[in-house]
Amino acid sequence: MGRMDGKVALVTGAARGQGRSHALRLAEEGAEIVAVDLCAQIETVPYGMSQPEDLAETAKLIEELDRRVLTREADVRDSAALDAAVQAGLSEFGHIDVVCANAGIFSYAPAWEMTDQMWDEMLAVNVTGVWRTLKAVLPSMIERGQGGSLVLTSSTAGLRGFANMVHYTAAKHGVVGIMRTMVQEVSQYGIRCNTVHPTAVDTDMIQNRPMYELFLPDAKPEELTRERYGEAFQALHTMPHPWVEPRDISNAVLWLASDESRYVTGQTVAVDLGFIEKV
Repeated sequence: MGRMDGKVALVTGAARGQGRSHALRLAEEGAEIVAVDLCAQIETVPYGMSQPEDLAETAKLIEELDRRVLTREADVRDSAALDAAVQAGLSEFGHIDVVCANAGIFSYAPAWEMTDQMWDEMLAVNVTGVWRTLKAVLPSMIERGQGGSLVLTSSTAGLRGFANMVHYTAAKHGVVGIMRTMVQEVSQYGIRCNTVHPTAVDTDMIQNRPMYELFLPDAKPEELTRERYGEAFQALHTMPHPWVEPRDISNAVLWLASDESRYVTGQTVAVDLGFIEKV
């Protein structure tokens, strides 16, 4: 018996990184998956974003676990696209029990140098996209009357401030606000809502040259290495590690999605190597 047998999970940002990891971890425990991703570049994002072949690879890995998967290329900034993805999932599987609102982007600049486009795209994806995702799924979840679990990806930046990331920090704090409001609105239907707050996760979002330059501003080009970068990140944590792996976050997502946490709602679950306590 898997911990997610009989359940269907919709995961946004599922083509790679944390989203792929969450989809696979839930599938390992028996869930069927609706995997959604933009699979295209957003102009203000300084690293390469996922492409259609990445989403296809996620689907292949889920099918190798002998679980069913439905993939859709959809932008969380587009309610019509999300509605269509949800309806396709309902047609295929009959219901959706879990939402992992994980899709997110990252960019950086001092507040006074940040462009309007950077701000607008960040909030459109990282906070408005969460609301649009929930809005697309909740009517069917409420109508079915079997409860459900909403797991929203925030960040340690949803619990404290970060220099050069005012838009990202505002968005991730906004995700917590959405969660707390959902607790007030959907608990009566047996639907739970919680946020997860990762520290740095070893994915393409942090492992790229622009991020190396941000965290190592005085380094020579030849010093912009993964090892030096890791040392800078490790200094942020009480535990002796520079970052966590996607699966570390997925294990928290799995618990929040499963019936093991059936009475847990309104919680901010940090997987942060002691980051919050250190600062």
